[in-house]
Amino acid sequence: MSYLLHLDSSSIGAASVSRQVADSFRDAWTGEVVHRDLAASPVPHLSAAGVAAQRTDPAQHTAEQAAAAAVQNELVEEFLGASAYLFTVPMYNRTMPSVFKAWLDQVIIPGRTINPTGVAPSAGRPAVLISARGGGYGPGTPNHGKDFLVPALESVLGDTAYLGLDVTTLTPELTKAPVVPALAHLIPVHEASLADAHEQARVQAEKISQQLAA
Repeated sequence: MSYLLHLDSSSIGAASVSRQVADSFRDAWTGEVVHRDLAASPVPHLSAAGVAAQRTDPAQHTAEQAAAAAVQNELVEEFLGASAYLFTVPMYNRTMPSVFKAWLDQVIIPGRTINPTGVAPSAGRPAVLISARGGGYGPGTPNHGKDFLVPALESVLGDTAYLGLDVTTLTPELTKAPVVPALAHLIPVHEASLADAHEQARVQAEKISQQLAA
């Protein structure tokens, strides 16, 4: 076992439900952890210099390209050095926080983390995605079909044409129920969803720890 790479992206710190569920995972995790808080220390958005750096011989890099490449190299090496992943990515305006999208854009590099003609180096590695959301997005709800976060991330993280991770997704829902009076009748549904997410986080941590130790 090498380490678990844990990426946080919620802007509200300890009050974040996504982070709280991740704490349950971490409590049950038995191995080393590398933690990066993207909200507290955002990575830069991919720039023209960063794109050019990927396509240019390092010996020919400008100073700006070299600086952009250094950021990419740090993030890519950290990503590829992990044997498992924990992503806490709450739903913001039906999609992901921009800090997480910035990280994705920095680490997804053809020929390094994705292989357009073969298998990505991270293919098959286990990952848990925790994505809390204020409402409900399941079948039969008014918001069904309006979750543009989980489908996108499951595709980018899990599709064999991209990172190819073995992704398990936990979605504690209706986090606004305890604070929005009009949703108070949904508090029991929220509490059940949250309790299940905490339990499944612990289950996944134990399962992956045992899998990697075998």
